[in-house]
Amino acid sequence: MRVLTIVAAAALAIAVPAAQPRDKALNIYVVDVEGGNATLFVAPSGGSVLIDTGNGGQAAARDVDRIMAAVKDAGLTQIDHLVTTHWHGDHYGGMAELAARLPIRHFVDHGANVQPAALVDEFLNKVYPTVYAKSKRTVVKPGDTLPMQGVDWRVVTAAGNVLSSPLPGAGASNPTCASSKPQEVDTTENAQSVGSVVTFGRFRVAHLGDLTWNKELDLMCPMNRIGTVDLFVVSHHGQPSSNSPQLVHALESRAAIINNGTRKGGQPDAMRVIYAAPRLEDVWQLHFSLLSGQEFTPPGLFIANSADDAPGAMPVAALTPPAPGSGAPPPPVHNGPAHWIKVAAASDGSFTVTNGRNGFAKSYAARSR
Repeated sequence: MRVLTIVAAAALAIAVPAAQPRDKALNIYVVDVEGGNATLFVAPSGGSVLIDTGNGGQAAARDVDRIMAAVKDAGLTQIDHLVTTHWHGDHYGGMAELAARLPIRHFVDHGANVQPAALVDEFLNKVYPTVYAKSKRTVVKPGDTLPMQGVDWRVVTAAGNVLSSPLPGAGASNPTCASSKPQEVDTTENAQSVGSVVTFGRFRVAHLGDLTWNKELDLMCPMNRIGTVDLFVVSHHGQPSSNSPQLVHALESRAAIINNGTRKGGQPDAMRVIYAAPRLEDVWQLHFSLLSGQEFTPPGLFIANSADDAPGAMPVAALTPPAPGSGAPPPPVHNGPAHWIKVAAASDGSFTVTNGRNGFAKSYAARSR
């Protein structure tokens, strides 16, 4: 009888392999949602945070398919926290579709919409309450944290407000503030963005949604309330209404990832600021940008996606963005295979960035602060 028990146990051990240890890295997937945002963070503990859910309408299923591909690659069966940075359709549009496909345990946002629009208000009044009804919803403010084992997640901006006190280790005077010039006051949802600084051991990353110029100055002047980071997920798709030198240069990131579209973001005025940032080594982009031209686009190795009908060469001159509104011509289509940019960060501060399109990867050694 004892022999049979031992044999049965051995057979079971063969049939059911022992669980493999989880990846020891903090993995970050910057997902291509065509100039919107969807960024997935997965801790070694298995805890997860998704920032934004891409576009809505006819694009929702496409964008959620792409998010779900990252979820599957990460081995997740749920999202612990969904942070919606602000109420623009390219950031919250896929939420209902995503929630119908997998559990989302905690919904995080900045509160009421400040830019009235019929579709947004209908979503917030009728759809959103049904989406989070069986979960938890939190309206956050600067200084709040999200529970994520092994990771320090700090909210640094929300609802037009910024941190009143610096993060640990930050608070130094920001010398670039002496030359700061505010832009026109932004009354849109962009200025309400929920911004986060995430720390994993000695690795730090900033993701501020679509936070605009004047709010960046509020956050970073006269003192730098964030400190330095290793990775900057570039604000507002790389548009010049964000990305002030007072923010970008003070962060001193080693790598910057731009979640742009083929005709959204990457404009020369913003790229000049980003490329001139001290200690920056590389710019990575989700899409080649017609708005960059050859002067401001990074090498193709660092660009994850093109359009379905891709041009044979990058235009020399940057395209002038069309005037906003219903009369604008549609952007180049990209409904084919999409590729993410993935970051694997170690707790010692080192990290590797990989372009999902071509497999090109670059590692960044830990640096002293």
